[in-house]
Amino acid sequence: MRKLKLIARVLLALVLVLSVAGCAGSKVTESTGEYFDDAIVTTKVKSAILADSRLRSMDITVNTFKGAVQLSGFVNSPDVAARAVQTVRTIKGVRVVNNSLVVK
Repeated sequence: MRKLKLIARVLLALVLVLSVAGCAGSKVTESTGEYFDDAIVTTKVKSAILADSRLRSMDITVNTFKGAVQLSGFVNSPDVAARAVQTVRTIKGVRVVNNSLVVK
């Protein structure tokens, strides 16, 4: 009976260790916490773009990975692209902005 309890405890400890390790991130993958943080940053960025009357565009796509925000899509002028980048830089949680906006 003691051996059975010992084996059960070891297996439970192993499962706990593996489940915690599965939530860790690396250079190319996000941890669970980073994923949720990036989702929040993406939502804030999209809201800021839609709230700005000069930027209100559905042609701007926002992707966030580990705090790096990439803007892509089409805008009407270089001034609008610059304003979008400047607006995104003011948002808490944004580390860097990659501008891939194309002027049409």
